Amino acid sequence: MDNNIKEFEILDRELMYKGKIIDFYKDTLKTPTGDTVIWDYIDHKGAAAVVPVDEEGNIILVSQYRNAIRKQTLEIPAGGINPGEEPMVSAMREVEEETGYNITEIHPLTNIYTAIAYCNEIIYMYYAKVGSMKEQNLDEDEFIDVKKYSLDEIKTMILNGTIQDTKTISAILTYDLIVSKQNN
Repeated sequence: MDNNIKEFEILDRELMYKGKIIDFYKDTLKTPTGDTVIWDYIDHKGAAAVVPVDEEGNIILVSQYRNAIRKQTLEIPAGGINPGEEPMVSAMREVEEETGYNITEIHPLTNIYTAIAYCNEIIYMYYAKVGSMKEQNLDEDEFIDVKKYSLDEIKTMILNGTIQDTKTISAILTYDLIVSKQNN
């Protein structure tokens, strides 16, 4: 970090809403110039996501309804990290629950912050080889269809706007860089 940049000081943090996935706060901060400002802050427990790849090299995506944007999306499997759970364990659990596939090999990919202006959510991302498919183990509010695509098909869907989910785009493009590096 640049030593010439002065820090902000949190003077107060007031819980405005406690949710199932997030907690929403009103932060009062002192700026480097001494002014007092109010900023929104969302506290998130973190998440894990996986680019699951089958034996033929196809990537498994999940199609599910997202209420915030009121439509079906195409995404990599992902979900929240349970208290005390390691991100990689969460990632493996989510793939098995959402797709029914078991992971045979898993590797770190990258980590992203989803909305750094107001939220601390970090998503730990992995890529994995999957083996056999069993039955999905979905939560009562999850309705997920499992789909398989080639990497090129997914990149086309990113470019044409079919896939708009940031974690999926970040993970797929990072995975593509790793795969192309390994093949050269």
